[in-house]
Amino acid sequence: MGSRTLASSLLFCLIGVGLAGCPGSTPPSEAPPDASSQSKGTAPPSGDQRQNVVVGGIPIDVGDRVFFAFDSSLLNADAQRTLQRQAVWLRSAEPRILTVEGHCDDRGTREYNLALGDRRASVVRDYLVAQGVPADRLRIVSYGKERPQVSGHDEAAWTQNRRAVSVPQ
Repeated sequence: MGSRTLASSLLFCLIGVGLAGCPGSTPPSEAPPDASSQSKGTAPPSGDQRQNVVVGGIPIDVGDRVFFAFDSSLLNADAQRTLQRQAVWLRSAEPRILTVEGHCDDRGTREYNLALGDRRASVVRDYLVAQGVPADRLRIVSYGKERPQVSGHDEAAWTQNRRAVSVPQ
């Protein structure tokens, strides 16, 4: 009788393992197209679904942040493309206020990083205005090094913390 229960248990386990590998499930080796912007525990959207997914109030295919080089407030080509998508979204969507947050890595003094964060937020605002977004719909704030996205004192963390984030109100 005990071997019959063991055999039944094994059969159910095998059926479960077989179902886990059925078509339609995502193979574990496939990574999300942009893992850094995905919420943990959710499957990545695909195709037309990406335009409907909202992260931080902005559609995921638009993007809500741009990154900067060390000690810089210059927009690189990737940042400009993201801001162009934000401008299109802001012009086509219902009128909304956007706060641009300027952030820095943890190197430098608090005062210096607050000023650098302000320059970063300002350059994003100015770029969006140049793209046709009304200036009265844009606010800026600098958090300097006070709100890191990633903990750590290495280049990997610093790179993620040198950013400007657009937050709809």
